Amino acid sequence: MIRWLLPACLALSSLAAWPQADSPTPARQSRQAMQRAVSTGGAVPTPPADPIPFVDAHAHLNDPAMQLDLMQRWGATQAVVFWGGRSSNESVAEAARLHPGRFIPFASISPERTAYRPAWDRDDEALLAQLDALLATGTYKGIGEISAAHFPSAGFEETDFSPLGPMVTGILEIARKHKVPVMLHVESTRMGELGELLVRFPDVPVIWAHGGYTPLFLARRMLERHPNLYYELSARTWPRHPRSPDYTILRDGEKVWPEWLQLVEAMPHRFLVGTDASHRSAAADAMKFASVQGFLAQLSPAARDQVARGTLLGLVGR
Repeated sequence: MIRWLLPACLALSSLAAWPQADSPTPARQSRQAMQRAVSTGGAVPTPPADPIPFVDAHAHLNDPAMQLDLMQRWGATQAVVFWGGRSSNESVAEAARLHPGRFIPFASISPERTAYRPAWDRDDEALLAQLDALLATGTYKGIGEISAAHFPSAGFEETDFSPLGPMVTGILEIARKHKVPVMLHVESTRMGELGELLVRFPDVPVIWAHGGYTPLFLARRMLERHPNLYYELSARTWPRHPRSPDYTILRDGEKVWPEWLQLVEAMPHRFLVGTDASHRSAAADAMKFASVQGFLAQLSPAARDQVARGTLLGLVGR
């Protein structure tokens, strides 16, 4: 596994992370350069003969056909899907309608999208009303990904909205009304406010996208303090992260740190896996799916099934 994971990730790390927002020309050029780097940095990984079944908790559905193919080859029985740079809430809903047993659609009004950012800047309740209307259709099984506090990358302007501000609290009010989980991207710089938000909405399940890229100690502290918080591991199982080498929970590009394994094994009902697939590069997305397989293989059978499928399916009522 390590023979192809590390070359692909080293190529990825030489460039900034791909944005999920609608992007200007320089960002598109950056993505194209990254795709070339990945394609020449190592062979596309081969799926195992008997992949571990899992539910992908984090996919930006830019290409439904590509996502379905990846899922079929890499053992993902279902996937939580939301928009990326080349898709929308409407296209996500249509894909879920066409593939009801495969896609679990979430609705998003995340501020990295150019159309939504001005409404966030002025705390516009009209945008919250749009989200409420989307959830009222019954199509969407959750809200997210909402990048309230997200560090910048190429083509992705930093977002830094307080988790206690009217937009995020309004989103959780809508989640409470419709009894659905919310996936929040909140970096560690806003972790204190995230904790206060979780106390204010104890009945709303919050999926912490990438676990806020927190180190082990803070992950344990937040999970112990907040029973409605769920730690989502997309991008944390990659051998190398393009933004910072300490974001991965792997000690050598392959093996999970024993302390992280101990935490996951102790609290499997609070962890879930995802790929953060975006369908811009077949090699990059294959690496993401392969990294989930590599991580799950290191768990005990009981913890593995819970983290792979049980936690997420319990949150969306499947």
